[in-house]
Amino acid sequence: MTYELKHYLNSINYDKVNLMDRDEEAIKSYPPYIINRCLSSFMDTILYSNEMNMASHLDNKMQYDFFINTIRKRKRFSPWLKKDFLKDLESVKQYYGYNNDKAETALGLLTNEQLQFIKSKIDVGGKK
Repeated sequence: MTYELKHYLNSINYDKVNLMDRDEEAIKSYPPYIINRCLSSFMDTILYSNEMNMASHLDNKMQYDFFINTIRKRKRFSPWLKKDFLKDLESVKQYYGYNNDKAETALGLLTNEQLQFIKSKIDVGGKK
């Protein structure tokens, strides 16, 4: 059976069925970094996740066993954090020659009038 992230998270958080005792494939496909990242977004599991980050040298089965035996049974759902797309970022990058980080900082400082001026200077015409 091919295991997905949801299988591991459900077994750790909710149903407490040890997947690694039943199947050798579960040990090989276990993603420790992603599991730690998912569990770090909850107040009651962040310390356990940090503990596994400090003990990242342990093998997959030991990390999984730690989580399944220490985390209390509870439904935990959270959306993935996604970076917001800034619509004027490309204009600022092109006008000033900045990278993404500097352009985001500059975008926070610019007014709407200044952004309109930048867009008018960059506009070369033609079809969009």
